Amino acid sequence: MKVALLGGSFNPPHVGHLMAATYVHATQGVDAVWLMPTFHHPFGKQLEPFEARVRMCEALCRETSGWLQTSLVERELGGGGRTVDTLAYLVERHPDTRFSLIIGSDILRDLPQWKDFDRIQRMAHVTVLYRAGYPAPDTVGPPLAEVSSTQVRDQLTRGLEPSELVPSVVLQVARDEGLYGLRGPR
Repeated sequence: MKVALLGGSFNPPHVGHLMAATYVHATQGVDAVWLMPTFHHPFGKQLEPFEARVRMCEALCRETSGWLQTSLVERELGGGGRTVDTLAYLVERHPDTRFSLIIGSDILRDLPQWKDFDRIQRMAHVTVLYRAGYPAPDTVGPPLAEVSSTQVRDQLTRGLEPSELVPSVVLQVARDEGLYGLRGPR
């Protein structure tokens, strides 16, 4: 089995995550894409509770035909969200699975801060997607949507509902749970 891993804060998950996962599933010969919400952000970002972010990811996954799944591996590890540790755990736990790691070209500048990136590359094929506004060599695919969770949260803070940036099922979970200042049914 071939699985592509898409990690992140998913605070909240948005159409960019869905587009990246869909593109990789459609073009990179993988059987599944696993969303891996971080349990604790390694660089100390404030996050909504892990379980709430998982519920939003699961809502997003229900919109697919089963190839998109949410992994709780970061909670199982309970660690600091280091990709190398998560990947080592998954490789050991799933010896018959070939993993690839999806990152956006916007992340390339952060790689010097990552722990043991060379080891990550030995455990998984790294697929770098071209994120709009961040051109880089060796990326695959067309530019993906210029959307970020930070942008989404900023709109929510200003009282704007980011319905063009966040799938409606994710916004409904956020409303139901009172996340990001959203309240009540819509």
